[in-house]
Order: sequence, then C-alpha cells, then structure tokens
Amino acid sequence: AGDGFFDLGGDSIIAIQLVSRARQSGLVITPRDVFQHQTVEELAATARPVGEGEQIEAEAPGAGVGPVPVTPIVAWLRDRVGGDASLISGFHQSMLLRTPPDLGMDRLTAALQTLLDHHDILRLRLDAQDDRWQPVVRQPGSSDAAELVTRVDVAGLDTDKLRAVVTEQATAARDRLDPRAGTVAQLVWFDAGQDQGRLLVVLHHLVVDGVSWRILLPDLVTAWAGGELQPVGTSFRRWAQKLTASGGDAGELDDWLDVVDGPDQKLAGSALDPRVDIAARARSLTLDLPADVTGPLLTGVPAAFHGRANDVLLTGLALAVSQWRRHHGGRGTDVLIDLEGHGREDVVPGVDISRTAGWFTSIHPVRLDAGIADWAEVRDGGSVVGTAVKKVKEQLRAVPGGGLGYGLLRYGGGEAAEELAEVPPAQIAFNYLGRIDGGEGGDWTPAPEEPPAGEDPRMPMAHVLEINAVTRDLPGGPVLSATWTWPGGLMESGDVRELAESWFAALRGLVAHVASGDQDGPAGGFTPSDLLVDLDQNEIDKLQDAWRRQH
Repeated sequence: AGDGFFDLGGDSIIAIQLVSRARQSGLVITPRDVFQHQTVEELAATARPVGEGEQIEAEAPGAGVGPVPVTPIVAWLRDRVGGDASLISGFHQSMLLRTPPDLGMDRLTAALQTLLDHHDILRLRLDAQDDRWQPVVRQPGSSDAAELVTRVDVAGLDTDKLRAVVTEQATAARDRLDPRAGTVAQLVWFDAGQDQGRLLVVLHHLVVDGVSWRILLPDLVTAWAGGELQPVGTSFRRWAQKLTASGGDAGELDDWLDVVDGPDQKLAGSALDPRVDIAARARSLTLDLPADVTGPLLTGVPAAFHGRANDVLLTGLALAVSQWRRHHGGRGTDVLIDLEGHGREDVVPGVDISRTAGWFTSIHPVRLDAGIADWAEVRDGGSVVGTAVKKVKEQLRAVPGGGLGYGLLRYGGGEAAEELAEVPPAQIAFNYLGRIDGGEGGDWTPAPEEPPAGEDPRMPMAHVLEINAVTRDLPGGPVLSATWTWPGGLMESGDVRELAESWFAALRGLVAHVASGDQDGPAGGFTPSDLLVDLDQNEIDKLQDAWRRQH
C-alpha cells in the first residue's frame, strides 16, 4: 500500500487505465490524483464514489454525432500533407493478436458491429476540400461491419509463410482504408483451422491512439464473448468542442517562443523535402534494451529522482544527442525535440474520457539541456548523469500546462499561430508509448509477427529523426524497444545506429549510477518542482547532503 505508482514502473497511460478501472468499480479518481497521490493508501483516501461531488457534464443522446472540430493534432496532420487528404488514406495503427480457433466470421463480424455502434469515433468520415477538412461522426448503424472483415485461410502454414501472408494482407488492409469514404477500420482473420489463429486490427490514425487501443481491444473481446460494454462518459466530439473552444492561453506564447527560439541544430546536411522525403523511402532501426536494464530503468531510477519514465528516457536522449553532435563536429548541449503525448491531460473541465476512443495525441516542442558531461563518466554512471536527470526533469516540469496549449496556439489562428509558424520545426521527435503486455502465447495476446509500419507510403515525413519507444512486459521481464525512423537520403544508417547505441549507453549509465550511489550516499534526490518551498537545486542538494551526513 505504501509503494509509489511510478516507483513500480507506472506511467501516464497506465494511470488513465487505472482511472477507468476504478470508475468501473464505482470509484472516481483522476489522472492528476494518481500523479499527486502515488500510493494505494493515498489514493484510497482521495477516491470517492461515482456521482459524489462529480462535475461531469451529462451528454444528450446523440451528442457524439455530427461535425467534429479540427483538433490541433488533425491540423498538424493537415499541414504536414499540405491539405491533400489523399495522402493520408493509409495513415493507420494496427495490432496483431493471437485468437482462439473457434473465432468464427459471424461472431467476429457481430462483435465489430457492436464496437462500431458503441464508439462514435469509429464511424468517422473526413470531408476534405483542398485544405478545408471537416471530420464528421455518422449515426450508429451507418457502418456495416460485414464490409470491413476479411477471412484468410492460413491452416498448415509454417512460420515464414504465415509472416509473409500477414505482411501481404496488412498492406492490402491499409490500402482499403479511406477516411473520405468513412472507411476507417479493417479486420483480417487469419483462420488456422484447429490451431490458434491471428486477428489483424487496422484502424485509421484519425480514430485511434495508444490509449484507445487499451479501450477498443478489450471491448472487441467482450463483445465477441457476448458481454455488455461499459458506457462511454464523454464523446470525442464533445471533448473536441470543449478543447477547441478554449482557444489556448495567450499568456503561454512567450514561454513557447522561449522554448523554440535557439540555435540551428541540424542533424542532416539538408532540410526535409516533402516531395522526396516520404514514408516509402524511410529507413528504420529497432534496438531492444534487455530486461536486466529496462526493469530498474523504469522503476528504481525514476523513483530515486522522484520522477517519471520520460524524465529518465529523455535525459539519456539529451546526453546522447550532445555526445553525437560533438563527435560530428557540432556544438552546444541543448536539443529541440517534438514530444508526443497522450493528450488527455486534465485541462478540459466537465469531461470523463477514461473510456473514450479517438486521436487525442498532442505534440509540443521541448528544449532539453542535460549540461556538459564527460562521455566516459556518463557510460560509467558517474555523478554527471544524476545532475543531468535533475536538469532535464525540471525543464520538462516547466512545460506550460503539460504541453496541450501549444497546439491550440499554433493552430488556433491569429498572431500566436503566425509567430509559432515562423519558427523552424524540431528535427527530432520522441514518443514513449508506455508499457504493453508482450503476451505469453495465450488467446487475445499480441502475436509475434510484425505488420508493416503505419504511414501511408506517400506521406511526407515530419521529422529528420523519429524515435518511438515502447516497453513490452515479457515472461523474462520488461524490454524497452525503440524504433528509429529517418529519411534514407538525409542520414546514414551508421550515424543513426551510433546515436541509438549512445542513447542506450546513457540509459545503462543511469541505471549504474542509481545502483552504485555516489560518494555522499544514495543517488537521486529532490528537485525544485517536488517542493512547496522556493529553493533552487543547489540549496536542495546542500540540505540533502547535510541530512545524509546526520543519518
């Protein structure tokens, strides 16, 4: 009861799942409660029965149907493709699951129909005319599940042949997507007869994000098994209306301009060319950090610094980029990164989106500076990495409103949008997708075959380098898997591998630092954002050192 949520490896996405499960059990907590009251004991004192003191606005029936405001992330996508909606037809996310042999076309189709009628966003259509985009949610019953499910016979196929069929069918399913026609979902059942089969679920990115999968897949299984789905609190449409109506906080503009204003930090010799640097020409590299490093990296290290997983991961990245830049003749220790988040921060009043599917994602820039560090000391886990974590943690805490306001200002029109649009974009993007079940071979767990990447091949790339990381909880322990993607014509694969391996080396150094402590005692400590009193880092460190000497 006294263990901290983040000390045990929790993250912001798991916090949202915790909120949803608590509500299903009749208790109300918020993601902010989980962040502020991190033990079971503290949360129990904060939780209250559903309906008691809540200020959730009740929705009228059908409020989730109709035109949906263009949210900042949709505006970002529209600008990325120059308003050409044809270039996003195949922009999707997908999951491949193991399935029981008796899945059945009729039961699967009926389950999908239930899902389509229950979750409004799955009936989305995109009306697009030049750069004027209008998402519209259609009435229940407007999408026919029978047209969206495909069966493929894979009985008797060996591993290699199955993998080839999955890849072929995943590409075909992607090509059948077309949000302009309202086709935002495709299911492919790989029927293996009496053996365990596979189910590929392909959803257009306009209707899904990392959190939404944790809602939709369990609901699909529940519907297939004949169970009743839990109600959705606030529809995506109503949330989008309230979000965009807020217009962003103009008082944040100067803070965002300070973030993006800085020296040019090119990774490549030339800028992105939207005609040449497209997804079809992208290159990628995936590396895994073993469980003996990933485990303490996501538990003991954040706990030592009273932080979160992103504090640690981004500290390692900032250190690695700085080292890579020095090795390649560059200068400076700061790096501008587009940080992708789940976008479900507690900034929209009167809503309950714990069971709402949709593309909530937010993207905002952060400028991180881990300071000057001797690379040998970083790899060995010296005190410089502890100092770096504290610096980066405070830089992340200084982001206004959790970052959601940036998109509202950037794409909300007016002078703020014009000023932010003039700034050169970040060349690096980072997205940590949290922890997922790696599966142990049972039904409805992730399958080992990997479907192709989710971009439409014609889409212009948004960054010179994109890092997507996820932790898979496997039988042998958690494994951090990071995929690095870049335009083939702008960076060499050897340079990317060097940077990726440097990041993992920095993360290993962080684990070593916390494991060994420092000369004054245990590693880690508080930073200014942890305290209610106004102290700088130097003052905090002196107080902590004095306390350690006395104890």
